[in-house]
Amino acid sequence: MEREVIETDVLIVGGGPAGLSAAIHLSDLIRTHNEKVQKGEIKEASLAFNVLLIEKGSSFGSHSISGAVINPKTLKELLPDIPEKEMPFDSPVTHSDLFLLAGKQSFKLPFHPPYMDNRGYYVASLGKITRWLAGIAEKKGAQIFPGFTGHEPIYQKGCVAGIQTGDSGIDLHGKKKENYQPGTAVYSKLTILAEGARGHLTKQIVQKLGLDRNRNPQIYSAGVKELWEVPPGTLEPGRVIHTMGYPLGFDQFGGGFIYGLSGNLVALGLVVGLDYKDPTFDPHRAFQTYKQHPFVTKFLEKGKMLRYGAKALPEGGLFSMPQFYHDGLMIVGDSASFLSMPSLKGIHLGIESGMLAAKTAFEALRKGDYSKNQLALYETLFKKSSAYKDLRPVRNFRQGFKRNLFFGAVHFAAQLITGGWGLSPAGRLKIGEDCRHLRKLSPKKREAVRNLPDFDKKLTFDKATDVFFSGTQHDEDQPCHLIVPDPDLCRNVCIPTHGGPCQYFCPAEVYEIVTDPKTGKKDLHLHPTNCVHCKTCDIKDPFKNITWVTPCGGDGPEYEIL
Repeated sequence: MEREVIETDVLIVGGGPAGLSAAIHLSDLIRTHNEKVQKGEIKEASLAFNVLLIEKGSSFGSHSISGAVINPKTLKELLPDIPEKEMPFDSPVTHSDLFLLAGKQSFKLPFHPPYMDNRGYYVASLGKITRWLAGIAEKKGAQIFPGFTGHEPIYQKGCVAGIQTGDSGIDLHGKKKENYQPGTAVYSKLTILAEGARGHLTKQIVQKLGLDRNRNPQIYSAGVKELWEVPPGTLEPGRVIHTMGYPLGFDQFGGGFIYGLSGNLVALGLVVGLDYKDPTFDPHRAFQTYKQHPFVTKFLEKGKMLRYGAKALPEGGLFSMPQFYHDGLMIVGDSASFLSMPSLKGIHLGIESGMLAAKTAFEALRKGDYSKNQLALYETLFKKSSAYKDLRPVRNFRQGFKRNLFFGAVHFAAQLITGGWGLSPAGRLKIGEDCRHLRKLSPKKREAVRNLPDFDKKLTFDKATDVFFSGTQHDEDQPCHLIVPDPDLCRNVCIPTHGGPCQYFCPAEVYEIVTDPKTGKKDLHLHPTNCVHCKTCDIKDPFKNITWVTPCGGDGPEYEIL
C-alpha cells in the first residue's frame, strides 16, 4: 500500500501546553498580520495558517498527568482576551507550606525557601487545562489530531523535513494484518517538537544533529502520583503542602507534594531524582511508604484512591537545554528542558516556549526562510524572555545536589548570593547521566528486597493495582514498544551484577525478572501493556539497553480526571 503524503507549513508534534500554545499564538500573529495587510497598514502578502498538530494520546489531556500548581502569568499573556476567572483553574492557592518529615515526626518550616512561594498561583488539573487549550487551538484554525504518533523523523539533505506517523495493523511479530494501514508521511516547512520529557523523536534528532554538543546531559526525576477522594473538610481546596525528607535517604534528591482540589479531591505524589545509586530503589514503593507516614496518612485514611500515574521531569535546567532549533526544526516545553527545578514548575515556562517558537515561526513564514540561521531568532527571543530570567539564576541548582542534600543546600545558598554561579569557578557545574550512577547489587541488598512488606490495598497498592487505576490500555497484538536490543546483556550481565534494576525503577511492572525452575537461570520478561509512558526505563537503564518507542496511536494511560 502506498504511504499517504501530507504537506503543511507547520507541524507540531505533541498536544500538551507547549505545543498547543505554539499553535494558538501563531494563529493570533498571522490573523493580526493579515488584518494589517487588508487595512493597508503594511505592504506584505497575507499569510495562510496551515498548522497541523498531532497528539499520541487518545484525546487531548489523556496523557497529561498533574494536579499542578500553575503560575498563570504566561497563560494570561497567551490569551489576553480571556479573564483569569474564566480560565479552568481549580482553586487559588490559599496556604502553601513546607514540612520536613523524619521518622514519624513532621516539622513545619517557619519560612518559604526561595522560589517556593506560591502566592498568586492556582491549583489546577493539567488535563483540564490541556483539553481547554485544544478547543481554543481548533477554533483558531489549527488542524488537531489526537491518536497519532510521531514514529520517525523525515530528513532531506540532513535536515528535518517532517515526520512519519506510526503504521497500524501490525501484529506482535511485526507481520501485517488484514487491517494494516501505513503511517502518513507529513512533510512540513517547519516542525515543532513538543513531546514532553524524553521525547521519542526529540531524542533521535538531538543525537543525530548533535544538538546537545557542549551541554550537560539531561537529568530527570520520576514523579509517581495518585488522586484520592476524601471526606469533606479533610484538605481545603487550594492548600499546597510540599515535604522533604522521609522516605528518601540523605543522598537522594526529591520530595513529596499534597494538593487540595475542589470536589473533596487530594492529589499527592513523590518526585525522586533518577541519579540515585541503589539498584533496588523503587520510586513506586517509596511513594507507598511515603503514604504510611502519619502526617500523610491523616489525609487519606478515610478516603479512596481514584487514579494513578507517573511521569519523568527534566531537571537539568539551562545547562542541559539542547540547541532547540535547527534547519526546519524547533523544540519546546519539557522536550527542551523548560522547567524550573527549585519551584518544581514548568507549565508556564512550556507555554512561554511555545509562544517564543510561534513568534519565530511567524517571522520564518513571512520571509519564507526556515534555515537554522533564521530560526536562531528563537534563542535570541528566549534570552530576552521572562523564562530565561527564571532559569538563569538557578542554572546550577540541580547539579549542586549530586553528592548529597547538605552539599546541595550549601551550593544553593551560594547560588543565591552569586546570582547562580554557586561554588563552580567555571560557572557551570557538571553532572553525569542518570543511568551512570547505579552501583552493583550487594548480597545484603538482595536479602533486604526479599523481605519487603506486602501492600494492604487500602492505603498502599501494588504496581498492578495502580496500573489498573491509571486507565492504561494497549492493543496486545502489536510490536513491543520497549526495545531491548541485547537480551543476553540482561541475562548475563545486568541481572547478575545489578539484580535487574528495571523491575524496581519501572513504576508500572512492565519489567519482570523470572527464574527458570529447572535451570535456576534468571531472565527478563516484558509486559508492555502495563506501560504508563513515563520513559523512566529509557532514562535509567545502566547499560542503555532499553529504548522506548511509540506504541499504536491512542494507546497508553487515560488521565481524564487528573
